[in-house]
Amino acid sequence: MTFDDTAIDWLAGILAEAAHAEIMPRFRRLSDGDIRQKTSAADLVTEADVNAERLITARLRERYPSAMVVGEEACSDNPALLDGLGDAELAFTVDPVDGTFNFASGVPLFGVMLAVVVRGETVAGIIHDPVGKDWLIAAKGAGSHIRHAHGSLEKVHVAAPVPISQMTGAVSWQYLDEPERSRLARNQTKALSQFGYRCAAHEYRLLASGHAHFVVYNKLMPWDHLPGVLIHQEAGGHAARIDGSAYLPSHVDGGLLVAPDQDSWQDLRHELWAE
Repeated sequence: MTFDDTAIDWLAGILAEAAHAEIMPRFRRLSDGDIRQKTSAADLVTEADVNAERLITARLRERYPSAMVVGEEACSDNPALLDGLGDAELAFTVDPVDGTFNFASGVPLFGVMLAVVVRGETVAGIIHDPVGKDWLIAAKGAGSHIRHAHGSLEKVHVAAPVPISQMTGAVSWQYLDEPERSRLARNQTKALSQFGYRCAAHEYRLLASGHAHFVVYNKLMPWDHLPGVLIHQEAGGHAARIDGSAYLPSHVDGGLLVAPDQDSWQDLRHELWAE
C-alpha cells in the first residue's frame, strides 16, 4: 500500500494507542528493572519505549508490509537499520518516547513522534502528547495544526521575527565538542531567555506554535528531528544544517539550526557562532 495524507488520522491513532496501552500505564510506575542506560546516565531506555515501539512497528507493518520502519530502539540494537532511509520508496521513523529522561524521572514532558519519508523527502510528521492527549500534525504543503483532544483543529504558526535580544531559544550544547560548546553556551546569553526541555517533541511544539524562536541541535537522529522540522517548516519557519545546507532524512550529523525565517537564521548563525 502506498502512503497518502488521508492516512494521517490512522497514524495519529496508533501513536495514541501506543501511549494509552504501553506508555501512560508505566508513567511514574517504573521500577529499577524497567529503566536501563544506553550510552550514559542521561541516555535511557525504559520498558515503555521498547513496548510502544514494538506496538507501533507492528501496526505499520500490518498496513504497509513493504515499508521501511526505522525505530529508535531497534536502531539502538542494530544501527544498520538506518541504511537506506534516504532512498526508500516509503519509510517511517518512530520515536516511541521522546524525552525518556523526563519520563523516567516522572516529569510530564515527553512525546511520541513519527515521520513519513517518501523517496528521501519527509511528507508528514506527527508529535503526540500522551499527557495532553493531543497531536501536532503536518503534511507537506498543508500547513501545521494541533488536533486537540476534544477534536478541534487549530492552525499554528511560528513566532514573528524579532531581534536576537528579544528571542527565546535553546542550544543543546551538551552534545558539542570544545571550543564550540563553550562558544555557543556563552553566546546564547545574547538572547532574551532560554528553555531546555530535554525533549525535542515539546521543543518543536513550542517553536511551531510561536511561543519560542530558535533551537540548535547537534545530534541528528532522524526519529528526533524529521517530524519536528517538517511541522516547523509547515508552520512558516526555516531550518537548515549549520553550514546552511538542507536537512535531509539521510543526515545524522552536521548540526541543525531552527529559526522563524531565513533572515533570522542568518542572524542567529552569525551571533551564536561569533568568536
